[in-house]
Amino acid sequence: MQKKIIALRELSKNLWWSWDTETKQIFEELSPLLWECTNHNPVELLRQISDDELMARSDCSFGEKIDKAHARFLAYMNDQNTWATNHVPDLVKKPVAYFSAEFGIHESIQIYSGGLGVLAGDHLKSASDLGINFIGVTLFYREGYFHQHLNHDGWQIEDYPLQSPEDLPLTKVTLDDGKDLIISINIAQSEIFAQVWQLKVGRATLLLLDTNLAVNEAPYRDLCCRVYGGDQTTRINQEILLGIGGVKVLKHMGIDPAVYHMNEGHSAFLTVELLANEIADGYSEAEAIERVKAKCVFTTHTPVPAGHDRFSRDMIHYALNKYLFKIGIPLDNLMLLGSEDKTNVHGLFTMTVLALNLSRSANGVSKLHGAVSREMWQSLYPGKSVDEVPIGHITNGVHTRTWSFGATEMFWLKFVDSLDTMTLSREQAEAVLATVTDKDLWSLRYNLKRILIDYIDRYLLNRLARQSHGQGSFSADYYACHSRKNTFSPDVLTIGFARRFATYKRAPLIFRDLERLDKIINHPIRPLQIVFAGKAHPHDDAGKDYIRQIIHHARNPQFSGKVVFLENYNLGVAKRMVAGVDVWLNTPVRPMEASGTSGEKTVLHGGLNFSVLDGWWPEAYNGENGFAIGNGESFENHEEQDSFDAEQLYSVLENDIVPTFYDRNEHNIPVAWIQKIRNAIATIAPQYNTHRMVRDYALQYYVSK
Repeated sequence: MQKKIIALRELSKNLWWSWDTETKQIFEELSPLLWECTNHNPVELLRQISDDELMARSDCSFGEKIDKAHARFLAYMNDQNTWATNHVPDLVKKPVAYFSAEFGIHESIQIYSGGLGVLAGDHLKSASDLGINFIGVTLFYREGYFHQHLNHDGWQIEDYPLQSPEDLPLTKVTLDDGKDLIISINIAQSEIFAQVWQLKVGRATLLLLDTNLAVNEAPYRDLCCRVYGGDQTTRINQEILLGIGGVKVLKHMGIDPAVYHMNEGHSAFLTVELLANEIADGYSEAEAIERVKAKCVFTTHTPVPAGHDRFSRDMIHYALNKYLFKIGIPLDNLMLLGSEDKTNVHGLFTMTVLALNLSRSANGVSKLHGAVSREMWQSLYPGKSVDEVPIGHITNGVHTRTWSFGATEMFWLKFVDSLDTMTLSREQAEAVLATVTDKDLWSLRYNLKRILIDYIDRYLLNRLARQSHGQGSFSADYYACHSRKNTFSPDVLTIGFARRFATYKRAPLIFRDLERLDKIINHPIRPLQIVFAGKAHPHDDAGKDYIRQIIHHARNPQFSGKVVFLENYNLGVAKRMVAGVDVWLNTPVRPMEASGTSGEKTVLHGGLNFSVLDGWWPEAYNGENGFAIGNGESFENHEEQDSFDAEQLYSVLENDIVPTFYDRNEHNIPVAWIQKIRNAIATIAPQYNTHRMVRDYALQYYVSK
């Protein structure tokens, strides 16, 4: 029995469990209530359950489940016949060092804020599954990103609960003598010290730098408090710690990566530390630049010029002057590497420009975004046409098993040995689908929608319990959803919208014509219901106002009980939503969505995308695997753009989506709708996943040509 407890604790310390459904079910079975209360954190869960209880419960079929899960984990960890071994053996011998300011691995590890982090987490998991030697580098944010609360007016309030390393699957990185690894960095006129935590994610490793040490001055102890927290000074200091500090950590650990991958410009200062190392080895600055370029690749995620980090010369001087003096690089020389204007060393320093100048290759994250990026940065490559600018693209994907809800995975495992079979090729997906009946798929949809609606019910009930009886907006929401007239129902067409509430994503667009939406939502035979969720950045009042608008619309009598906003969006909420909704709505201003991946997550659950042709959707959409808002039209006038897109949205809802969903055969099955689901699974699942994405990175960018 003691061996089973040890095995259970070992499973809890590696995030592999987060994409193994049966192992998650083991932890949940221990205590469904504690599992929910700990935000699905097995380390914290096990801290609250005695060894006596674990011993007693392990002496039965529950113990057999632990043995099977542990055996499956060991087989995974020890597998030598991986894709990487057979196709990129050099990336098994030496690691890829992947730097990102955030990683969204699981809702219990709160070191992410949005899509960039979720993409990084999925990248990490697929690298592990493929057998690539992969090391992620980031910061340990004690307060993470915020918990979202909404006041009575629907205004977002932020709360920052502390994360305790003892309640997370973290271990200290130590030296051979057993002492903690501590690195030091010069920031401004201070010497800053950072310890390093390690998180195991399958075969991959994530290193997290942490300045919460007594030796540091108070402001620097709090440097890693929050994801993207604070002002410009905090921002540049975090980016120095991530880039320069991350390289120092790898060097102290004796790790010599095959390639350094910068996931967005936040970590671009890593190239400066690599330059320092080359210069210290005796190379001239010009030689050092070429040697650093040979080691680095860069992915940009930002299609809007204003979205790239820029710092003034004074800020660069303030933060890096002491460091630059020590490594022997003049400030003017560094400014040239980050300047968009090579004739001006007194202008702004752009992190993306630094990354582009010191990388052997660069890419956007969709075909459209690659084109936008080439046009945006053409000025850096004089004499080259837009098409000749050396920025390619690899379209983002999602980690299939992470985003497959438990009920969905159990469904597909009746037809395949592994869920990954559905992502290998269109031909294999179609072969599997040929064995699945329309009735099977429709049953899956009902099951998943019921799970989502039950979750909404619990959510509203919990919110009601926190309010005084009969008071507050959420009490009204709850009663509305449970009146005889207004009830969320699995029989009703359900749209989902959940993402970061940046204004360009236009969350309230569907409310532009309230009278028209009223007729759609409250149709007596073919009604509609909508679920929203998402967070606005703490400093984005315009995004917060979008949330407030939706809350107010949801309270209107004609929408009460038909529209709901789920508070405190996180990976767990996202997983329930992408599984449960029939249609995933996406309304960005084109071409401001670099890729977007949320719509890719709904496919194997039988959900369909309904999106502006932006990001990944122009590549995937074929007319039969979802729905498009417009044909890529762009207007300079924002009001004109919103009016046009809203008209397109309503028209497709009224004339295509609603009729197709409610058109049933004699068995009450929407045959044409199911055919679209089949087409979506066959065409999207095999292409828009991170296994394909990471293979593309490995073959096109990681392996040195």
